[in-house]
Order: sequence, then structure tokens, then C-alpha cells
Amino acid sequence: MLTARTKTGKKLCLGFDYRKETLLDLRNKEEFICPICGESVLLKLGDQRIFHFAHKRGSNCLDNFENESFEHIEGKRQLFQWLNKQNVPSVLEFYDREIQQRPDIMFKHKGKKYALEYQCSSLSEKVFIKRTKTYIENNYTPLWIISRSHIRQKKKKTIALSNFHYLFLRSTTFGNLYIPAYCPEDHLFQLVESITPFSIKNALVEHSYYSLHNIELDELLEPEKKFQFNLSSWNKEIEKFILNWTLHPQSGKKIFLHEIYKRGLNLFLLPPEIGLPVFHSLLIQTPSIIWQTYLYLDVLASKSPNDLITFQEINFHFNKRIRRNDIILRNLPQLKELNPILAQIEYLQTLEQLGVLIRKGDTAFQMKRKIMIPRSNREREEAKLFFYKKNSNILAKK
Repeated sequence: MLTARTKTGKKLCLGFDYRKETLLDLRNKEEFICPICGESVLLKLGDQRIFHFAHKRGSNCLDNFENESFEHIEGKRQLFQWLNKQNVPSVLEFYDREIQQRPDIMFKHKGKKYALEYQCSSLSEKVFIKRTKTYIENNYTPLWIISRSHIRQKKKKTIALSNFHYLFLRSTTFGNLYIPAYCPEDHLFQLVESITPFSIKNALVEHSYYSLHNIELDELLEPEKKFQFNLSSWNKEIEKFILNWTLHPQSGKKIFLHEIYKRGLNLFLLPPEIGLPVFHSLLIQTPSIIWQTYLYLDVLASKSPNDLITFQEINFHFNKRIRRNDIILRNLPQLKELNPILAQIEYLQTLEQLGVLIRKGDTAFQMKRKIMIPRSNREREEAKLFFYKKNSNILAKK
């Protein structure tokens, strides 16, 4: 840990740059105490690690700092100094006794109180959600930053994201969604933006990189949306997804495949209107092409032109699929205010733009034309080519 108190109550924060000679002199004069448990701690001034405090062997301190990695200590130290240079009121290793939690940094900015957590090691979903919930309930805005070493690109704009990664997903004031990452070795922020998952684990993304010395706090908290959606990459990945699901049918996939075959559908013969990118699709863990097929089977397939489709009807079938585990939602503790039904509404709005539906008031759509199911691969390819040639401008605005 980087913060301790002296016997007289004076705080010593190693987040600031102290000369070794100064600290050696202090160590000879003072006894240091853990601000959380009150036990004596040792000031470590070796040449191999960052200067830090450590509990004595056999400590009973509930907040175990001793497992901190070099990356974590150095990362939070750099982030603390970065905030200080911007004159942002910040406290390193702030311990809130009321909630018994210790964010790496507590800072105040534009009337809000933030709890910054720089996470380098894995953390259970249960603990992550509990800590985030406690922060929010006690008027903190959580700012979880993942170590950049956890971000692994598969291709330039394709990335594998686990449930752990999605826990870090946060929103700007204007609704842009992104995952912030940081690397202390490179002094570099990486923002994973425009996240559009095409399978449970894989997503199309855009990356932004900012040197610690060239980015201000507001740019980290409110990155602007600046990327054009890559429709061509989306199409390629959806085709690979269909092939993979069909060639490697596991137990969960078989239930889906069995249901669509019973309803006269075939994954290879889905119309181009099913499997479209929508902005909030990342709220749902189940791949877009799967939940959009369910929505087609449950609602759209039985409708004739001029029939109404109400939000209540959409919501009923959506929740029914969730209860049956046909559709699984993502745990996004920093985005609790977002309802996953948003993704389904956005899909219907896209169908409206494509001329399939007409909006009727605030809570309904009307069927304008039925979605045609191709009868052969050739028919599907022709329909798909025509569809994307005609509608690429609409779909690229996801």
C-alpha cells in the first residue's frame, strides 16, 4: 500500500514523489500505522520495487494490500499523479469506514464523487457487482479501469470479451458505451469503443489510445462517438457465426436449431433482415442473430400487413424467452439503468427504416410487409446482395 499514518496522525502518501533519502530519514524517526486496521506497518525502500508500506507478518488487517502486483501499485500511483496535475481533488487509497470499501482513488469532479478502481487481477463477478452496487448506493460514481494486459485483440477490430470484461463497461452522459483500460508501463490509456458483439465472446470494436500526458479527465469520462460502423466486417463475421453454429452444434445450440427447424427455418436460409447490428445489442449476451430469430418466430412471422405489434407483446415474449434461458442478459453493474428491451426496440426501429414496419404512436408498430424467407442458397444470396446494396447507408448508422 502507498498510504500510512504516523503515531501523531500525520498522513504519508507515497503517491507523491519523495526522495529516498527523505524517506530513510522519516523511517528512522517515525513509526507508521495502517489507516484501516491501526496496526504498525513497515516502510519498504528497496531498489527492486516501488516504495511502499507493508504489514508485519501475521497481520490481521481485513484489507489485504500485500497481494498487490507491481502493475497495480504503479498504475494507481500514476493515475493519482495524473489527477493531481489537473488539480482534481483526489485521495489515494481512500478508506470509507461507513461502507468499509477502499477505492484505489477517490476524487471529486464537477459535483460528483468518484471511486476509481484500477483492476489488474481477476475478480469474481459477485464481488465486482457487490462493490459497484455499494458505491452507487452511497453516492459514488464508480470508475473501473481494467489493466490493458487483459485486452487481447484477435484481429485489428475484433476482440474477445469475457463476462469479466463487460463488467467494466460504462456509459458517457450521452450514452456512448466503452471499456477504459490503462497500462502503467506505456503510460497509455486504451478505450474499447463501438462494441458490437456478433457472438457470446467476440465483438467488433474500435480502439482509441491516449498517452497519459495528452488526455484530460473529461476526455476519459466522456469520449465522443467518432467511428463509422463497419458493415462489411459485420457481414463476414455473421456468416462465419452461422457456419460455426451449424458445424459445431453443442447442447444449447441444438435447442435453438431444433426449434427453428420445427418452424420451417434453416440458419443458412435466414433472410437478411435477421441478424442486424443494433447499438444496445451488447446488453444481451445471446448473439443478435439468435434473439432476432426468436423475435421473428414469436411475433413477426405470424403477422400480416396492417397487423399491429405492441411493445407489450414484444416485452411479453422477450421475458418469456429470458425465463426459459433461450435469451441470456449480460451483467453490467455500471449500466443498471439500461433496460435490455432497448435492443429489441432498436431492432424494430431498424425494420421500420427498412420498410418492414410502420411506427404507430409511442407503443406500437404496424406490419407493412412480411419478411420473405429464401427457399434456396441462391435465392438467399441474391436477396442479401440486393438488401445490402439498397440499405447499407441505413445499417451503417448503427
